Amino acid sequence: MGFIQTLSGKKFDYLNSTADDIVIEDIATALSHTCRFGGHLPEFYSVAQHSVLCSQIVPPEFALEALLHDGEEAYCCDLPTPLKVLVPDYRFIAARIDRLIRHKYNLPEEISQVVKYADLTMLKTERRDLDIDDGTEWPMLAGIPESDLIQIIPLRPGQAYGLFMNRFNELEEARACA
Repeated sequence: MGFIQTLSGKKFDYLNSTADDIVIEDIATALSHTCRFGGHLPEFYSVAQHSVLCSQIVPPEFALEALLHDGEEAYCCDLPTPLKVLVPDYRFIAARIDRLIRHKYNLPEEISQVVKYADLTMLKTERRDLDIDDGTEWPMLAGIPESDLIQIIPLRPGQAYGLFMNRFNELEEARACA
């Protein structure tokens, strides 16, 4: 069996799925129930909330891409980045799902540098606000500032789901009016 059944009832096949199998409510649900940092935090903080905050610190034209930049994790779960590097099949499947999401929502084929930078800014800000900065240097954060626009206050999964869906609907409405 090479598929999972999503909350919406879709059977998401890892190797044969199409953009039609991508459902935004499935993404919002899964990401709102997925804890950042592999769960190694003093309190729950979701990938959905991270994604919304990331979408708020980029210029408007990159906001939807930033909101969905971790969307593939809704289907293949999140792995801590150091582990992702060691699992090539995971990276292949995650990249395939990312391409499906990008196609469905008419996003650039590759992640924009602006979104990559915002993701790192969020990581630096999360270290500060989630009380996980023990002084260890993280090389990927060299020269990356913390955001002075936000302070992270972790939300419960249901709250994060609502925040994610509201942000998605807001961005889709703005795109429709443009």
